[in-house]
Amino acid sequence: MQNVTLYTSDHCPYCLNAKALLKRKGVSYDEIDVGRSPGRLAEMLQRSKRRSVPQIFIGQHHVGGFDDLASLDRAGQLDALLQA
Repeated sequence: MQNVTLYTSDHCPYCLNAKALLKRKGVSYDEIDVGRSPGRLAEMLQRSKRRSVPQIFIGQHHVGGFDDLASLDRAGQLDALLQA
């Protein structure tokens, strides 16, 4: 199983949705709260080129945000990406 990293912040409904989707699939993930760690915000910006949260990485692959994650799941592509 690929390592999953979520860059999140408190009170972000899309972050909660992303975590819930992964939990339903039985996927563990590393969560980085960029609101509590400003240095990690710079890391997220460098890796994703985006300012919004969540930013989701499966392995080194940048998935994007929750909508992108949910779209992969609906298309039946998320499980394969997680197993790659």
